[in-house]
Formats: sequence, structure tokens, C-alpha cells
Amino acid sequence: PYSEVINESVIEAVDSLCPYMHYRGVAFMVDNCSFTAKTGSRKWAPRFDYILDQLAYTAVDNGKPVDEDLISAFENHEVHGAVIECCKLRPTVDISVDSASSTKEIVIQ
Repeated sequence: PYSEVINESVIEAVDSLCPYMHYRGVAFMVDNCSFTAKTGSRKWAPRFDYILDQLAYTAVDNGKPVDEDLISAFENHEVHGAVIECCKLRPTVDISVDSASSTKEIVIQ
């Protein structure tokens, strides 16, 4: 039941998106996504950022207690076991990206 969650977190994030974002940057990656992904990330990223920066972090900074039951429910969720098992199936080869870092550099050469 967790195949898409595991696909997104293990395969796409670790093996594809993280190396690409590290090399080219988040903005470049978003600019080269599908229309749907691009629109979604540009729509939801500011909202998510606002929720964290203006609501969650400030609430904790102002002394609001963290819901330990919520944290515990996340930490003990059964999906983590499925992710661990799928990580065992990953090849031992790391993915890397190696090319000119910008279109400008490619044109100049």
C-alpha cells in the first residue's frame, strides 16, 4: 500500500532529485519539470514556507508545546519499515550529475 510513498522518497528523491538539485539548483529543476509539477511546486512552496516560518516555528519559539503524540505516531508509522526494506534493494552505486553548470557556460564554450 506504500509503493508510491516509497517510490517518491527512495527512488526519486535519493537517486534522482537530490543529486540533480545539488548540482543545478532547485530553481533549475523546477523550471524543467512538467507543467503540472512546475505549477504545483510554485503554488504550494510559498504556502508550505509560510506555514513553517510564520506559524509552526514561531509557535514553538513562543513556547507552544509540541504534540509529542503526533511526533510519536509519525516515528512509529509502519511505512518506515517498508522504506527500510526497499532501501535494501537499491544498488550500491550512487548517482551523480556531471555537465556544464549552466546554459551560459555551454554557449560560451
